[in-house]
Amino acid sequence: MMIVFHFSLLLSPPLLAALLTYLVRDYRRWVGWSNTILSLISLGAALGFVIRVLVDRHIPTWGLQLDGLGLQDIFRVDGLSALLLICVTTISTLTLVLSPGLGKKDDFSDRPLRQYYISMNLLIAALLLATVANNVGVMWVALEATTIFSAFLIPFKLTKASVEASWKYILINSVGIALAFVGTVLTYFDFVAIAGEADNALNWSVLIATAPRLQPEILKLAFVFLLIGYGTKAGIAPMHTWKPDAYGESPTPLGAMMSSALFAVAMYAILRWKAVVDTAIGHHYTDTLLLILGVFSLGVAAFSAVQTRHYKRMLAYSSVEHTGLICLGFALGAPGLFAALLHLLNHTLAKSFMFFVVGRIEDRYGSNAIDRVRGLGKTMPWTSGLFTAGLLALIGLPPFGLFTSEFALFRAGFSLHHPWLMVVSLTLLAIIFVAFINHLNHMLYGLTPAGVAIGETGNWQLVPLFLCIGSLVILGLTLPTPIALLLNQIVTTIAS
Repeated sequence: MMIVFHFSLLLSPPLLAALLTYLVRDYRRWVGWSNTILSLISLGAALGFVIRVLVDRHIPTWGLQLDGLGLQDIFRVDGLSALLLICVTTISTLTLVLSPGLGKKDDFSDRPLRQYYISMNLLIAALLLATVANNVGVMWVALEATTIFSAFLIPFKLTKASVEASWKYILINSVGIALAFVGTVLTYFDFVAIAGEADNALNWSVLIATAPRLQPEILKLAFVFLLIGYGTKAGIAPMHTWKPDAYGESPTPLGAMMSSALFAVAMYAILRWKAVVDTAIGHHYTDTLLLILGVFSLGVAAFSAVQTRHYKRMLAYSSVEHTGLICLGFALGAPGLFAALLHLLNHTLAKSFMFFVVGRIEDRYGSNAIDRVRGLGKTMPWTSGLFTAGLLALIGLPPFGLFTSEFALFRAGFSLHHPWLMVVSLTLLAIIFVAFINHLNHMLYGLTPAGVAIGETGNWQLVPLFLCIGSLVILGLTLPTPIALLLNQIVTTIAS
């Protein structure tokens, strides 16, 4: 019963928050703050799962029995799930703390705020469900639900561009998730042909155990569908085309969630399926596909970053870049997997942080065009400092955590005798570095446009942002023992 209670503490708060917002017809600030407080319960439950995973090393999984529904062990938490739970719940809490409708001067009507908090909490619940689902069908349904809830949030500020971005997001991601469904069905029918009908045929644990008996050719085809499907959700090039529009038109909190938590869960799904396919046919097939897509993503990100004229779109191309790096890490054996998971953790924190910083800039300048932002260093000194630090972190400079994880990733690549691949990747990263520094230079200096006020507002919102950048520095200077133990446990489980 204790484990049932633990899962309830994890999954119930966002659902209760959505219900509370729905029941209170006239939005009040206390509703938004209640949502934030409830998110802390999910964060505490996630930390509890991490502790259990670290302490009970020989029993890394737990299941919730729902035999009456014909399902067994529908929920499951191991080291990888625990890492993703920390990412999702941390970013969810940060997002709700910095959401609209909490301050006295926020100028939003009741209806969009109610819709925002209902959709945001349902998005968080779907992400948590996808992370703890042992059943691949349940995970697929949860990720499909994230598409719907995100699409409601994109046109928070109702404009023609935001509505078009929402429709583009729905269409592309729906096609992607449909392809992931095809891959799941192919694997299921192969399982049934070998092992017969079973209530738990789609559980990760069962698939891993049965994988050596599955037909290699069907698994290869299934993985292509799954990689394209969930890769669309993650924004792997060339399935990334929804990202610039969605990131550019989304409200800041949704951009933070999509670029960090949602991205992380999509990559989690790919890694889970990679483990199944590798168990059946070895890792060379999946590694080759991931290396190709990883380098291609870096190339697309590099040349798009040079041409972009909007700083939110710049962050979208940065996400494509880091997607490529993580794909490379997944394909570089145990050392690469360790580096990729550490990079995923660092990127989750850094990208969400950057969206909240650029949200402050967009509110002040009234535009996300790089050419419209001048004199940022004088106009918003604290925000410009955070923006500079965050951009330097994203391009992988010390002393930030992304430098450490990228260094570990490239060391793994060179040690596995992929020198030319690593040289090409480093060259593409150098192009991104120059492009981002150039954009940063244009925004920091020059004359502040007429009508733009000088000075900071909403100073209390700077506190969590300073905590974020401080955390990235800590992860760049040292790797805390609990994180190292958790990552090593994941690598042992997935790469063994």
